[in-house]
Amino acid sequence: MVEENNIIDNSPVSKGIKKSMKKQNIIRFALCLLIVFIINIISSFIFTRFDLTSEKRYTLSSATKKLLKNLDDIVYFKIYLDGDFPAGFKRLRNETREMLNQFRAYSDNIQYEFINPSENTDKKQVKNLYQELYSKGLMPTNIQLKNNGGSSQQIIFPGAIVSYRERELPLQLLNSQIGIAPESVLNSSIQLLEYNIISVIKKLIVTNKTKIAFIQGQGELDKDETGDIAKSLSEYYNVQRININHKLKALKDIKAIIIAKPDSAFDEKDKFIIDQFIMKGGKVLWLIDPVFASMDSLTLSDQTLGMAQRLNLDDQLFRYGVRLNYDLLQDVNAMPIPVKTGNIGNQPQLSYLPWYFFPLITPAINIKNPIVNNLNAIKFEFASSIDTVGSKEITKKVLLTTSKYSRSLPTPVTISLNIMKEEPDERLFNKSDLPVAVLLEGIFTSLYKNRIDDTIANDKEIGYRESSIPNRMIVVSDGDVIRNQWQLYNGAKYPLPLGYDMHTRETFGNKNFILNCIDYLCDDSGLMEVRSRELKLRLLDKTKITKNNFMIQIVNTGLPVLLVFVFAFINGFIRKRKYTK
Repeated sequence: MVEENNIIDNSPVSKGIKKSMKKQNIIRFALCLLIVFIINIISSFIFTRFDLTSEKRYTLSSATKKLLKNLDDIVYFKIYLDGDFPAGFKRLRNETREMLNQFRAYSDNIQYEFINPSENTDKKQVKNLYQELYSKGLMPTNIQLKNNGGSSQQIIFPGAIVSYRERELPLQLLNSQIGIAPESVLNSSIQLLEYNIISVIKKLIVTNKTKIAFIQGQGELDKDETGDIAKSLSEYYNVQRININHKLKALKDIKAIIIAKPDSAFDEKDKFIIDQFIMKGGKVLWLIDPVFASMDSLTLSDQTLGMAQRLNLDDQLFRYGVRLNYDLLQDVNAMPIPVKTGNIGNQPQLSYLPWYFFPLITPAINIKNPIVNNLNAIKFEFASSIDTVGSKEITKKVLLTTSKYSRSLPTPVTISLNIMKEEPDERLFNKSDLPVAVLLEGIFTSLYKNRIDDTIANDKEIGYRESSIPNRMIVVSDGDVIRNQWQLYNGAKYPLPLGYDMHTRETFGNKNFILNCIDYLCDDSGLMEVRSRELKLRLLDKTKITKNNFMIQIVNTGLPVLLVFVFAFINGFIRKRKYTK
């Protein structure tokens, strides 16, 4: 039998078959090499990437790609997010590295390095570095590290210093949100990586800044009260302060205006100039208090009155699509303020109690808009409600609302500190989701349509328009949302960061909200669309993990080994059966 097989193996036919198979294998190998060579030649001329994730996690926006391709010098990132820290921050670090690698795929001018600010054994040098990073604008975060026999605290700086030519700016990678689970905060921070990084790059390379202006002349907030936001806006924009004062060309070349908490009435001439500014494409951020109420009055007495203040803007805002109501809102989800509740010896005892007239507005999950996406809670003071009205040509989008437990008090309303001494009655707080900020988009109709004579309508210098080009504006029913607190030092006022509260020492989302509003109104590049991007948070159920910990370990360690043995047994059985035949 063996001899017969040897004769068959050495026959000319067998040799011919083997020779033919060898030739075919060589041809196939050569074809494969040729295909790989051709693909490499094509890829050197044509660049493309394939993103197979469901939410297109690794696909950059067209606006980002365009900006990266136009970089003419190196943008360098020093990222202080390296070292031994919890898994969540490692994930943020890895996602940051992945995002920068994506940026580098479109521009060779993106360079970076990761630095561990705590690796130096000299504590004095570490402290000096911490102080340097803080002075440059990076915010530290305390994290809890578990080690053998206990735990310890560690300070980390989840951010970067980004430099371009002779300029440098801080980049905060962790977007803190009050009352949000750490996993969700990290996920939202990862969602915003592209937007935050490209925004810093845009801020560094911009040369001709867009002009925006704070309107003055009607008792609006002054330089001290808007000092911090003006400074932040000046990094992106050319910020001015303008008193219209009946001058037709007062708003010439201005892209957007901010009307921040006026306390006296606008006259018709200034209203006309603002109206025509809007008709010609100008953007407006209205921050209006329909009701006058002040905490200063409560320093002298336990109660005061909230009174409607007539600003002569009702008809104009109504024409554009909103009505500001003359009421004051109370919300169970409120800002705590220090209140004297007794004395210890000669010292007053202070307690922090929720002041229902200062609602903390957390952007609702069901409101999908890049202006409020992933924002921290926003601090409001004596806010009123807003109704959407008017033309169907205007799209009205509610941006911010009160919580499920709120109420509306019509003016005049008594404002008393005594309400903090009692538990809120749920039967009174029976209104929910009352709008306090609205985005209006579309073609606006002039307030003065059919109301002016032909002389004004036909004046070429005025250039009167009855309707606007496609435009947008934002209306917020609280002027204090843009007002920063300040400290006195040697008789001078120094503004604190907008959103920071000196009593609770917490920082709320006011600054980011205002910056987002202005960016949305002025942005022509489409970068704001990146903020609306969502990445799914696929987290494990911690309760189930704790309950079934042993079984999960057995399955994860034993199942792979079992599968290997099963595969080996099946493979051996098939081979034995095949070669036995």
